[in-house]
Amino acid sequence: MWGMNLYPLLFMPVYRDYVWGGDRIRERFGRPAAPSPCAESWEISAHPDGMGVVENGSCAGKTLAEICAESGAEILGTHCPDGRFPILVKLIDAKTRLSVQVHPDEGAASRYGGEAKTEMWYILDAPQDAFVCAGLRPGVGPRIFGDAIKDRKVASTLRTLPVSPGKAVFIPGGLVHAICEGCLILEVQQSSNTTYRVYDWDRVDAGGNPRMLHVKQAMEVIDWHAPELGLFSSIPMKAAAASNKRDRVLRCDFFTMERFTLTEPEPFKPDGSSFRALFAPDGDVAINWADGQETLPAGRSCLIPAAMPPYSLGSVDGVATVLSVEV
Repeated sequence: MWGMNLYPLLFMPVYRDYVWGGDRIRERFGRPAAPSPCAESWEISAHPDGMGVVENGSCAGKTLAEICAESGAEILGTHCPDGRFPILVKLIDAKTRLSVQVHPDEGAASRYGGEAKTEMWYILDAPQDAFVCAGLRPGVGPRIFGDAIKDRKVASTLRTLPVSPGKAVFIPGGLVHAICEGCLILEVQQSSNTTYRVYDWDRVDAGGNPRMLHVKQAMEVIDWHAPELGLFSSIPMKAAAASNKRDRVLRCDFFTMERFTLTEPEPFKPDGSSFRALFAPDGDVAINWADGQETLPAGRSCLIPAAMPPYSLGSVDGVATVLSVEV
């Protein structure tokens, strides 16, 4: 048990440098500690491959896994009865395109191993002609796709979707996908680090070596009957404060994302069912509750415990946008 007042938790980002990364995480969000280039920032994570460490308040220095083990439902909520933090929130800066890849869904993970991973992408920034690859074109099955991999013609088998800031893409486990160049994304996913690459655009590293592919594993876990998916359109919802806007961005079996546009304080009264993971893409956000206050700077993330007392989210100056994820 905490034996103290609950408060919003800020975490030290865990940075990842891959061959396709850029500099926007460091430059746009004012992160001098981020490497150059920087491909990913794991914002809120209890995964052992990138464990989040609290940087504020009385829990500073503790990992998210430690806090969840100590406090259970106070942090996680009743929707997480196994005591494990179920999602991973990250920023992705694709200066060049990512590999064509796939993650197992729950069924494939139980059959073949690995960690199940369903994810979503919220587009923070993208050039006018940006697109992503999400799924296979109609009629593409194991034989056609396998031949395309051997012939280096994978691009001809992929469905593409144009994207723009504020749009969302749903990527269930089993769906072949790739983030294409120019996209800056907030990704919310199951807590997993299992990725099977099937094609990496004939790219090589500084030593002239290609990255490892996982074609056999990918062919096992691809959902060959996955439905065609499009961009998600936000659904307007009623905000508690009259001048604020609230939209449901995406809802799936593993998480729900909402977007709040704040011009006045928006009150929240947690019912203990779920934590709330926040990211502020535009504007500093003021978090106020009876025992204290915290500022969530633009471009940062925080975790609101499930048993947090009533609180409000508002703009520090003018208008702020906050993305909110619950399970």
